[in-house]
Amino acid sequence: MYLNIEDKASYIIQWMKDRVQEVGAKGGVFGVSGGVDSALVLALAKRAWGDNCMGLVLPCHSLPEDVEDALMLLDLFKCDHKLIDLTGPYDAMVETLKGLGEPNGLALANLKPRLRMMTLYYQAALSNYLVVGTGNRDEYYIGYFTKYGDGGCDIAPLARLTKGEVREMARFLGVPQKIVDRVPSAGLWRGQTDEGEIGLTYRELDDYLLGKEVSPEAKALIEKKHRQTEHKRRTPPIPDEI
Repeated sequence: MYLNIEDKASYIIQWMKDRVQEVGAKGGVFGVSGGVDSALVLALAKRAWGDNCMGLVLPCHSLPEDVEDALMLLDLFKCDHKLIDLTGPYDAMVETLKGLGEPNGLALANLKPRLRMMTLYYQAALSNYLVVGTGNRDEYYIGYFTKYGDGGCDIAPLARLTKGEVREMARFLGVPQKIVDRVPSAGLWRGQTDEGEIGLTYRELDDYLLGKEVSPEAKALIEKKHRQTEHKRRTPPIPDEI
């Protein structure tokens, strides 16, 4: 177990290099949203693969300031990048799918990360890159990700880091403080925040995962979410041998 954030960062960087090498890929591609998780993936990727990585900015009815922050980070870390606006494809999909029934908010929101996943894998195929996920340990544990959306990736380098560790490592690797301190949001709709949607604070999630005391209500909700989202952390079930 690596006890300090510098050693953890070094371990993850080497782990990312090893994962690419073992499959014969050149590097990695990842989405950059302007938030701290994708900013940390960007910082790690540049150290792991140098110029053999790419960040994609994939707005879809997104806030302009999110796009500005994402581009600022990519410029700061001197990373190859592309801006692909998915608003048009998203609107076309919504129109096409109207015949299936009246859409609800969650169905519409989940289209966005799934379109982004498709775009990342398309770029990965063009570049011989792996798709790098940006989810952290808290989100992975309670299933706070879209199945076959932002949960669709080849490697997930942050999945052992709590949100607090993500922020600490991001600071260590030079991510600007304004990004580290930003209110976490998946940007699925205006005013949406991660903690508001989850019903828990990241501090509560961190404490639970680190074995610290949390309220009985928080403990019960975390464990309920973990049970209900187990299918997201597994490959699809198949019948026993027949």
